Amino acid sequence: MAFSEYKDIGQVQVEFNITLDEENFVFAKPVEPPIIFLQEFDFTLENLPVFTSEGARTEAVIFPILREVYKDYSDKFVLWIQKSFTYDAKLNGTPDYLIATKSPLGKTVLAKPLLGVVEAKKNDFEVGWAQCLAELVAIQKLNDDDKTPVFGIVTDGERWQFGKFEKNLLTRHASSFVIDDLPGLFGALHHIFQLISINIK
Repeated sequence: MAFSEYKDIGQVQVEFNITLDEENFVFAKPVEPPIIFLQEFDFTLENLPVFTSEGARTEAVIFPILREVYKDYSDKFVLWIQKSFTYDAKLNGTPDYLIATKSPLGKTVLAKPLLGVVEAKKNDFEVGWAQCLAELVAIQKLNDDDKTPVFGIVTDGERWQFGKFEKNLLTRHASSFVIDDLPGLFGALHHIFQLISINIK
């Protein structure tokens, strides 16, 4: 069953015996994005119809933000775009983005995924979280490690929501981060990258 076929987070919880909790776990100071990034991003928002389609949001908003933060961690991780992976017949598909450790075999080989990012299609965050949780279950099983937290992000480009999955508990950060506050969003993303950096084994 592909990740995208999960439409209800409760379905994933029941199928894999997962508890859902909501509490704040992203405690980060604002981080000012680089001036060059801000100039390019402002140009994009001012001149391109970036919220008229899913493809536009993905390419013009979500990816540039992820890529900019990822630059500071590129020595440790690979940012995968539309990388398919399979755990079994129930858990397989193509996440929008994955952050994984670097393989000694090079950037063409998927090593240990630690963060999955899902675009909330049609701004539907509940469906987005169903797919994201299914991805996190697959990542946990693929890594054969339920003690190391893995992280998920669901976003429609404007709002960004964060989750942490450990053992059989998904903890969603109680509030969203928004592109209207880019320093706050960048701070949150850096915090998540730092958390996964700590967990590298």
